[in-house]
Amino acid sequence: MDKLFKLQQNGTSVRTEIIAGLTTFMTMAYIIALNPNLLTGWRAGGDDLWNAVFLSTCLASGIAMICMAFLANKPFCLAPGMGLNSFFAVVVVQIMTITGATYVASFQAALIIVLAEGIVFVVLTLCNIREMIVGAIPYGVRMGIAPAIGLMLLNIGLGSNAGVFDGEGNPFYVMRDFFGSLTASSAAGTMTTAYPGMVLTVVTMFVGLFVIILLAHRGVKAAVILGMLAASIVYWAGEALFLGIDPFATLATASWVPAFNDMANLTLFKFNLDGFLQMGWFTVITLIVTFCMIDMFDTIGTLVGTAARAGMLDKEGKMPQMKEALLSDSIGTVVGACTGTSTVTTFVESASGVEAGGRTGLTALTCGIMFLLCMFIAPIAAMIPAAATSSALIYVGIVMLSGLKHIDWEKMEQAAPVALMLIAMPISGSIGHAIGIGLITFSVINVFTGNAKRQYALTYILALIFLIKFFLVA
Repeated sequence: MDKLFKLQQNGTSVRTEIIAGLTTFMTMAYIIALNPNLLTGWRAGGDDLWNAVFLSTCLASGIAMICMAFLANKPFCLAPGMGLNSFFAVVVVQIMTITGATYVASFQAALIIVLAEGIVFVVLTLCNIREMIVGAIPYGVRMGIAPAIGLMLLNIGLGSNAGVFDGEGNPFYVMRDFFGSLTASSAAGTMTTAYPGMVLTVVTMFVGLFVIILLAHRGVKAAVILGMLAASIVYWAGEALFLGIDPFATLATASWVPAFNDMANLTLFKFNLDGFLQMGWFTVITLIVTFCMIDMFDTIGTLVGTAARAGMLDKEGKMPQMKEALLSDSIGTVVGACTGTSTVTTFVESASGVEAGGRTGLTALTCGIMFLLCMFIAPIAAMIPAAATSSALIYVGIVMLSGLKHIDWEKMEQAAPVALMLIAMPISGSIGHAIGIGLITFSVINVFTGNAKRQYALTYILALIFLIKFFLVA
């Protein structure tokens, strides 16, 4: 293991890497069930399509992480990206409207778009073009990505990840609906029957957070995963004692046999070329470019931001083996398209494994194996409460803010792009779009203050592309 993953050279051990992999898995395991829910319109296309996408999610994620482990030897974990999967579902509905086809047939047509994106990225990566794009991000913007991701993680942990809903399925948010209320009684009046669940959620996430902080203060490398386990126990106990819910009831009726036949019949190399061509070439090209733009900068931002936190960047802010890491991402997308899921990208939750001490590909390999095992143990993975993963996301978000010390706040060409990224990333929920705003801001300041330099030529081109995307692409 040491020779394969260079553990000693990276100052880590097998135990630390496995713990880090399990930590990342626990923080991103939600995607296993959420991705098929989103891609199938919450069971549109029937249970068979849901089963197919579920298996594809596990397979594509696992294979992508194995590639990351052995090609790049980095602790970054991958899965179908949030945001991109929702966009994919919207595209499927658009194809249904244009062609009049069924949801399944439209889904199979949309998979060709993902396949094309993946192939484009493989070519761009092998030709070092994606690596050139990474290098075109100015140092100040690059150093501001990690803190911006930290704020996004805080927003997710304290917001959309809470998992509290009313009787109609509408979500409640911790900061807005609980801490934002004037009094406890007004919060109870707003959330009605969901209020006890919110109280349990808040208690759980802060118990987990404080356990993580105290253990990390004592130098315990497994602090994050132990905090998540403590939070899970608190949540399960609260459900049983105060909400009258058996937290393990779903295990009694759970299916442990993977539905490989459903994937083989509906999504495995099932590309609907006729439906794809009916969309028209302009629409097809626009969609492929849009997928590429979002995926490229989401991945670049996550890799650079997480690598910065792990101390993996050199003096110029560049990460070794970036090409191999990007290639792993591209391979994952191609595999996902062939098996039946949307774009695979590097997950921001990888930061939790890095914070747990993960420094090599053994972390990614551990998480990848867990995703593959989830084809058989999915009911257990589904039991991890959202509030427990929130504890980890909040903690990691806090520590990633330390990257702000690298920003020269006296230089407006650094301060302004980073400040806008800090607010854009958590609000938009898109790493790529926030980077785009940062690049536009950097370019405008430099060009119109007479400080434009030839070395930033590609930066200005990228800024122009983002301007076109934001304002002109229909």
